[in-house]
Amino acid sequence: MSDASFIEAKAPPPIAKKRPGLGGLIFAGVWALIAIGLTAYIVGNWNPALLDTYALPYLEGLGVTVGLVLSSFVCGAVLSLPVALGRMSHNPLARGLAFVFVYFFRGTPLIAQIFLVYYGFGQFRDFFDTIGLWWFFREAWSCALFSLSLNTAAYQAEILRGAIQSVPRGQWEGGTSLGLSKAVIFRKIVLPQAMIVALRPYANEIILMIKASAIVAIITVYDLFGITRQAYSRTFDFQTYVWAALLYLAIVEALRNLTNLAEKRLTRHLVR
Repeated sequence: MSDASFIEAKAPPPIAKKRPGLGGLIFAGVWALIAIGLTAYIVGNWNPALLDTYALPYLEGLGVTVGLVLSSFVCGAVLSLPVALGRMSHNPLARGLAFVFVYFFRGTPLIAQIFLVYYGFGQFRDFFDTIGLWWFFREAWSCALFSLSLNTAAYQAEILRGAIQSVPRGQWEGGTSLGLSKAVIFRKIVLPQAMIVALRPYANEIILMIKASAIVAIITVYDLFGITRQAYSRTFDFQTYVWAALLYLAIVEALRNLTNLAEKRLTRHLVR
């Protein structure tokens, strides 16, 4: 036996840790100064009367924001499935209609879409009275729900389409070899794998919706930002916007942690 068989195995050399560059240090320093300045401002201009007066309205506005975003996201998720399937369809008509839907709602500003629904649908009140839907479109909250649902459906359809197409073709072929129908393969094999891929993009979409939902305040929906505008117009205290920003950050941070927890739970069988 050669001597090479007795060569002692050695651990790989340690990886040298990279030191942060000058640009990163400057960037972190700027944000640290902003945080310190904001904290100093809040402490120096603390107004307990403001919190006593608007704490409950802020919480009510927060509830409206969360309810509106969650309702819109769920409605958009239901609508996004047929749109995503239409985008992948071999039927030119279905594919064309799905493309136009996605192209319009992703290519136009959300505020324009909300105005089209809130102000535009009012021009057709007689028609909506005839079909029994005016009770829905006469309410600002309902118009906001309708607009946000259509907008997020377009984005979710593209997220879902990309996630489905990322599943290897072999999964379809394996299910077919077992004698499973296409519907069963899609529901039991392909869709669960696609949802793991789409988890992070879905979380990002909800975060974008939370921030975009502030627009509904301009059509008299008293969400978190609507209450903030009302509080500022009565007090002219800049802290009203600071507290609103902190509440928005709290929502996003809670969502981020829930996403991390869900990802760990769903991918616990994967070796990373």
